[in-house]
Amino acid sequence: MHRFVLVARQAAARLCGPGGRRGGRTDMALRCAASLAAGRQPRGPRREGTVRWSSAAKASAVKINEKASREKILTLESMNPQVKAVEYAVRGPIVLKAGEIEKELRKGIKKPFTEVIKANIGDAHAMGQRPITFLRQVVALCTYPNLLDSPSFPEDAKKRARRILQGCGGNSLGSYTASQGINCIREDVASYIERRDGGVPADPDNIYLTTGASDGISAILKILISGGGKSRTGVMIPIPQYPLYSAAISELDAIQVNYYLDEENCWALNVNELRRALNEAKAYCNPKVLCIINPGNPTGQVQSRKCIEDVIHFAWEEKLFLLADEVYQDNVYSEGCQFHSFKKILYEMGPEYYNNVELASFHSTSKGYMGECGYRGGYMEVINLHPEIKGQLVKLLSVRLCPPVSGQAAMDIVVNPPVPGEESYAQFIKEKESVLNNLAKKAKLTEDMFNKIPGVHCNPLQGAMYAFPQIFIPSKAIEEAKAHKMAPDMFYCMKLLEETGICVVPGSGFGQREGTYHFRMTILPPVEKLKILLEKVKDFHIKFLEKYA
Repeated sequence: MHRFVLVARQAAARLCGPGGRRGGRTDMALRCAASLAAGRQPRGPRREGTVRWSSAAKASAVKINEKASREKILTLESMNPQVKAVEYAVRGPIVLKAGEIEKELRKGIKKPFTEVIKANIGDAHAMGQRPITFLRQVVALCTYPNLLDSPSFPEDAKKRARRILQGCGGNSLGSYTASQGINCIREDVASYIERRDGGVPADPDNIYLTTGASDGISAILKILISGGGKSRTGVMIPIPQYPLYSAAISELDAIQVNYYLDEENCWALNVNELRRALNEAKAYCNPKVLCIINPGNPTGQVQSRKCIEDVIHFAWEEKLFLLADEVYQDNVYSEGCQFHSFKKILYEMGPEYYNNVELASFHSTSKGYMGECGYRGGYMEVINLHPEIKGQLVKLLSVRLCPPVSGQAAMDIVVNPPVPGEESYAQFIKEKESVLNNLAKKAKLTEDMFNKIPGVHCNPLQGAMYAFPQIFIPSKAIEEAKAHKMAPDMFYCMKLLEETGICVVPGSGFGQREGTYHFRMTILPPVEKLKILLEKVKDFHIKFLEKYA
């Protein structure tokens, strides 16, 4: 600023000549230079008439403006390279393109379709699923306690709201909570786990409320990852995987160790494949974390009890820290399939396993029958953690102060729903079963319709809320994709979006065996809309094969 004034005064002196007086043409020139430097048109003196500005004053002001700009400190070259390496397919280029197309439709630009159907992400309420009444009632009462006097709300909802508010500072959802979350909610989570697992004990002190499951997964990975070079932590993840894992591993500069699910066997997890991946990874890193997603995302498989026992034995044998992503535990549809928690199976395998295998398991309000993605509620249970590490984990969680308190309240209703004999039980069960039965129908519908399309194969959708069909892409299309510098399945999905308005995510964003191509699509749209969507995919795929045959 001082340099600016000095140069401006020099310009003014040249304009006025020696002995120029303040308040006259000198001040006017200063104002002129300042205005030009700021990119504004100069204002003349407060009298009528035309103001003439010297070329010297103008040139000086422009020169000042040029010198005022400098190179950006933060550029693609100077930014954190780990962040630049992060990719998150479910909100990647295909979704950005979908947004552009939506804007064009709003402007009246003609397309072969009238709307974009975003089947790329598991956002139940965005797809029309109605909220669970009881959950929303309790959160509403917590948010606006004056409603506790309203006869419009059932007493069992009021009872839960009062209990949650008593755990909040000042009886307000607007206060910070303990870093691990509200104590009474953690107690409710522990009770839920005990009921779910047939009496297996759960300690509230091992429960951490989180901002969705993603927050807990990232926190555990942060505390697990260490070392450099060949001692850098290796994190074993399933392929296909939910891209949160690959993104977090990139951000933390850890080593991603891929193990492949068996597509030929309904995406089963084979311990021989785990051993292959582990042994190969030991040559370049220190594998010490094993991630399991059950039920699977994007693959939809539900792991058998035998499979889980094998995985736990493998983790015990190889000294691996287990991460069990169980956010779809309510989403099991196929006959003969059942959700088994890793915690329960670990306990039933005996004290040698239960007292030694370190396990973090995760749940969320976002999936299941609730679909409350926006509340960002979740929890993790961590067992067999070293006492000193437990303190370090609490310290790490303290940095973000606490999870969203409304999300904590929503999580409480997931683990502490109405029970038989309570006023809201009948409606709650009706709504819950309606959502899950509807999802089961849509899972079967999607599987059947995909398998009627030539060049498409879809495994049974045993659980979760996605289909991950394998698609045949002709060599001519693969060559054209290369010419556009795209992965073949990205090319396919872009064409699908541009010609039908259907937004799905290419399988390359989740990982897949070389030479195979897939896409992930949610089954959440209403049944009639889902039928239309699947028919459009069928018509597109047949035309695609004809074009590139």
